Amino acid sequence: MEIKQTSENALSHSVVKAVINAPIEMVNIADWLFNLPDAEYQKCSTAHIAAGFTRTIEGEPMSINVETIGNALIIQHYVATEYRADYCRMLSVSDSITTNGRSKVQVLWELKVTKLDNNRCEYTNEIHATATPEFFAFMKAHNITLEQAAHDRQVASDAHNHEETPLFAKSIEKKALTGNYGI
Repeated sequence: MEIKQTSENALSHSVVKAVINAPIEMVNIADWLFNLPDAEYQKCSTAHIAAGFTRTIEGEPMSINVETIGNALIIQHYVATEYRADYCRMLSVSDSITTNGRSKVQVLWELKVTKLDNNRCEYTNEIHATATPEFFAFMKAHNITLEQAAHDRQVASDAHNHEETPLFAKSIEKKALTGNYGI
């Protein structure tokens, strides 16, 4: 069940955009994401550890991503709640592992592409992190305020997003133009 992000549970929100030098008609975000090789995912950020694709028991597409965000190891179980060539909405209740222990954070990842002109489009990588009940219990047990956790997550998430978005855009561009991955 999705937790709606509010001011009382928001940890971070990061939006980064990059240009894809390919016509929008050639870009397919869902195809790119659901077929992204592990090695290509790793090339898109120094914090990316592994990625794979599977399906939920109900048959929904799922991307499994392992990466570090700040000082946390994050294992994401992104279920595609909406997916098409120009937009994917991926929702995960992610495992967050730090030196203080393990918790869960909800992450909404939105990947969008919009037309700029006949030869270019713009890729938007938007990430929302929301505290779960488990995360609130974790913060209480470790005497961490929501403000402190949100500040740390915002800084880490935004830095990560600024690194990966232009490299995701280049990977999407190559896939669109050649049918192959590789940045």
